Amino acid sequence: MAIEPTEQNADKVLAVPGRIVAAWQRNDGGAFADVFAEDATLVLPGTFLAGRQAIRSFMTEAFSGPFKGTRVTGDPVDVRVLGADVAVLTTRGGVIPPGATELPEENAIHATWVLVRRADDWLIAAYQNTPAVTARS
Repeated sequence: MAIEPTEQNADKVLAVPGRIVAAWQRNDGGAFADVFAEDATLVLPGTFLAGRQAIRSFMTEAFSGPFKGTRVTGDPVDVRVLGADVAVLTTRGGVIPPGATELPEENAIHATWVLVRRADDWLIAAYQNTPAVTARS
């Protein structure tokens, strides 16, 4: 039975970034990757990852290195449930450095999340982010 694009689906889609935030807070690369579909892609500035295992390896290493002690935030800007099993979510957020209480504006990003429904779970099929602030000369 297909699920129609309803407000309930939008609520489930909007819950996905919270799962990422929770995994990040625990520095858990496995839990982070589990929010992605097996064949997902993750695009960050300078990085392209294909597949859940590549995402798991990258994030596990990052949580032991450059992301250690950081936090992440993201607030929905737009959500569109395109059908029973596909949605696009846009967020604004970023990585909060260790010891900081707020997101520095230079760390702000806009992200696009393509989400797919698998059984009763929404997973990330593709994620890409870009700086929210344009460098000024």
